[in-house]
Amino acid sequence: MNAVALAGTGLITALGSGPHAFWGGLLRGERAFGELTAFEGDFRSRTVAAVPPSAFPATPDRATPDRRKHAMALAAAAQALRAAGLPALPAGALVVLVSQAPGTADGAAREFTGPDPDALLAALGSSPGQAAVVHLSHACASAAFAASFARDWLLSGLGDTALVAGASALNPYEYASMDVVRTLSPGGARPFDTTRDGITVGEGGGAFVLETAARANRRGHRPKAWLSGAACLVDSTQAVASEPAAIRAAMRGALEDAGVGRVDYVHAHATGTAQGDAAEVEAVGELARELGPHPVPVSSHKGAVGHLLHASAFPALVAAVGFLREARLPGTPGLRAPLEVPDGVVTVREPTAAVRAEHVLVNSFGFSGNNASLVLSAAGR
Repeated sequence: MNAVALAGTGLITALGSGPHAFWGGLLRGERAFGELTAFEGDFRSRTVAAVPPSAFPATPDRATPDRRKHAMALAAAAQALRAAGLPALPAGALVVLVSQAPGTADGAAREFTGPDPDALLAALGSSPGQAAVVHLSHACASAAFAASFARDWLLSGLGDTALVAGASALNPYEYASMDVVRTLSPGGARPFDTTRDGITVGEGGGAFVLETAARANRRGHRPKAWLSGAACLVDSTQAVASEPAAIRAAMRGALEDAGVGRVDYVHAHATGTAQGDAAEVEAVGELARELGPHPVPVSSHKGAVGHLLHASAFPALVAAVGFLREARLPGTPGLRAPLEVPDGVVTVREPTAAVRAEHVLVNSFGFSGNNASLVLSAAGR
């Protein structure tokens, strides 16, 4: 069995604290967008999806992006452990922290930033040396790459529990990098819409606990879902643009890894850019033709909470779990006039009952050709 148990999830987004706050807001079609107030600058857009102060415990350094990242990642990790039924992080666990290393004025990269590993371990009932800590960064696909990495670690027999955690906080460095390549939407992201004009940068923290099937069975824990397949590909032929062939290869590779010949839903990366959304639906259309006569529904959460950059796969996984557990397709907030899609693809505007909810593909893509697809499978309701 190549599947590992997705034992618990945690999430902080602009919709509030906890997976339920996000899932509920997504089903209601809420768009948690507002005006950028964290810093000044002459940007193409000042529309963002900021986390409200009530969503996680306040800290004296709230205005510091690194401290905000740590606070949100820690809150999400604590939620994930509780959801997994674990009072503390087990000894010998793997901890994968995802983030990005910012540059400096002279162009030199600083050390890797993100959650402080020692402080995070202490807060989760562990200590340095009791867990293997790995830092991982693959642009906006980082959390999905981390899920695949942790799954491989578990399947290799190196341990039986893994925690993946990370956060993205609004900061001038990353925001300016999105502005300089003209990807920011002045009015707010509208994935798959004919009027889409760019992304909305969001912030938040996420975490999930993975464990081997044997450990889940031993302690009688029913997983939220099974992480049954993954494919991570790096295709550096394009620095920014998405490549349909690479996206299709990632999706196909994940399904082959899972041993699955049908997909009931694709939770798309779809950020609201003209080129990226079109490339993804083209790739899904080609995959749908290969898989057979059943239409493939597609939607995105980024019209609700924005694009969390390297942490964007955390809300995507929560949306996938919601679909599998409730057999309900989430809509795409902000979608009013759907773009034309290939035969076999259906863009979901409003929440609707799913015909079948056994397997879902989660896509996560990043600059410099970082492409990841995950297959989650139902664990029973």
